Amino acid sequence: QVQLVESGGGLVQAGGSLRLSCAASENSASIVVMAWYRQAPGKQRELVAMLSSSDITNYAGSVKGRFTISRDTAKNTVYLQMNSLNPEDTAVYYCYQNRDGNVYWGQGTQVTVSS
Repeated sequence: QVQLVESGGGLVQAGGSLRLSCAASENSASIVVMAWYRQAPGKQRELVAMLSSSDITNYAGSVKGRFTISRDTAKNTVYLQMNSLNPEDTAVYYCYQNRDGNVYWGQGTQVTVSS
């Protein structure tokens, strides 16, 4: 069973930056999609950014130009660099991978942006 462990969340002031990390417990040559989702209180979980195995990226309109998804294959880690954060970015951020014919989620990491 693959485990995804997120880290890097925390409290930051508006305009600040954070980098989230998602470390997978094992490598795979069959990763289809890596992504970050977020869920704010009282709202549905939404896609923030995704990265395909062929390095095609896609971003939610609300974060385009501010967030960057990337990966380090040697470290089995996916990153989400978040810049120019605003209070609307406050949410629990979840790592997601579609790999080996299965879907995996991390446990989530809280990001809180104060105004």
